[in-house]
Amino acid sequence: MSRVRRAVSRVNKRLTVKLAATLLAGSMLLSSLLGFFRDRLLNAAYMPNEAAGIAGYPVGLDAYTAAFMVPDFMFAVLVSGALSVTFIPVFNERWVKGNKKSSWEIGSSMINFMALITLVASILIMIFADPLMRFVIAPGLSESGHALAVSMMRVIAINPFIFSIAAVIASIQQAVGRFTFYALAPMIYNVGIIIGTVWFTDGINIFGWQVFDGGIMGVALGVALGSVLQLLVSSVGLVGLGFDYDFKMNWRNKGFRKVLKLLPARSVDQGMDYGVSLVEINLASRMADGTIRAYQQALTLHMMPINLIGVAISNAAFPKLTERLGEGRDDLFRSDLRSILRVIIWLALPTAAITFFTRGYVVHFIRNTGDPLMAGILGALCIAILFRIVYHMAARAFYAQQDTKTPLYISFVSIALNVVLAIVLSMTFSMGAYGLAWAQSIVAVVEVAILFVVMERRMPKLFNKAFVSAIWRMVVSAAVTSVVCYMAVLMLPFRELDNSFYSAFPRFMVIVMVSFLTYGAMSKLVKLHEIDPVIARIRQALSRLDGRA
Repeated sequence: MSRVRRAVSRVNKRLTVKLAATLLAGSMLLSSLLGFFRDRLLNAAYMPNEAAGIAGYPVGLDAYTAAFMVPDFMFAVLVSGALSVTFIPVFNERWVKGNKKSSWEIGSSMINFMALITLVASILIMIFADPLMRFVIAPGLSESGHALAVSMMRVIAINPFIFSIAAVIASIQQAVGRFTFYALAPMIYNVGIIIGTVWFTDGINIFGWQVFDGGIMGVALGVALGSVLQLLVSSVGLVGLGFDYDFKMNWRNKGFRKVLKLLPARSVDQGMDYGVSLVEINLASRMADGTIRAYQQALTLHMMPINLIGVAISNAAFPKLTERLGEGRDDLFRSDLRSILRVIIWLALPTAAITFFTRGYVVHFIRNTGDPLMAGILGALCIAILFRIVYHMAARAFYAQQDTKTPLYISFVSIALNVVLAIVLSMTFSMGAYGLAWAQSIVAVVEVAILFVVMERRMPKLFNKAFVSAIWRMVVSAAVTSVVCYMAVLMLPFRELDNSFYSAFPRFMVIVMVSFLTYGAMSKLVKLHEIDPVIARIRQALSRLDGRA
């Protein structure tokens, strides 16, 4: 056992912010690629394909997508981002002062508390799945689609309970700078869904006994399997940390009570975000069959760069920012925050631009021959990509200060605006699913703008002349990159006959590489120091190759 503990400790050692961000970005990239593969398998099996003569089962995919809404909503409200941004600062206050006993008490109490409330939530979802689906989530589904969605929701309802325990365990590791198993867990979740898609859809037969008949319900079983596997992997990361788990909730611990006090504001914030998703799915269910799936898939695609850049960097930087404040170094907090925002914006600008011009290719990777509706929705979401990448770090500037109320108040405005715009643009102006996407993009701009105004008032000279100048140079560089990317797409367009991954991927990579090289060259030309570490790494790699030669 001691050997296992030592081995896990070596693998799960504390990382710097830069290494942690790299690890998390790599993990999210692999997880996203697994997600692409997962969705590609599902779409190939159940989406219509006229060229291949496949009728598909779009209603089944709509039902599968809708089945996630309430379990995901409950997890978002009760746990998700609410936990990490409230738990970690309080945990770190005690950890940096060497009070591990109090830290472990907070960790144990949060595991027990979250497990209890999410278990109740999961049971309630199972009981009320039918009316929730019929009257709240997807009233536009056919009767067969409704019945399937209800059955799937009851299986997926286990997710909030399992995810809540895994989330607390992951937050403990994140708080102490251990990211290895934290990074592995999401990938394992996708593996479970892939197993469900590949094997469970054909049914489960054990020694001649047909335990399960199969079909798209097999995917729902894969979801449940993935959540269990994710919990197991997350738990391994606690080995070697000295975590002293206790089965009781320590109400006397002031830190535990403080987390519970901070939790509601962020929970409401997260809940409102998912409330918008519920409204969008409700509206999409009233459109043509397959619209729910197309819109949700476009949302998934637009989340990939957000997760790779915004979430990865902000998650890696967040513990360090809380430490700065815990040490009383407001000056270093402001300096670090400014530097991180610059890096994030520098990465977000070309990513959003390239995604817009290559959206046909991007959609193709999860559905052969592409999908005009999905590509159009993704194009409208590209503005949201840019601003939501920035949002994650901007919001964490407040969470690091243990201020969950300011982002909440801003969310009240943005969420209300999103719901109104979604209804008006999709229904009143008859923009359909495109209206839902444009509502997302408009609100993303408004939300970041308000956050930046409040940040500048709270932390004067955060956005100094050097910062503003750098942003303008980034915009110029991104504009030149957009022109180059557009011209590259004209020369290497996505074609309807591109019905395999290998027919499109090489041209897509050429376009992306040319575009990013252009951006790098422009960044060097306009003297953006964010490019310097990249150039240094390339030179190191080239020197190593020369040495080997």
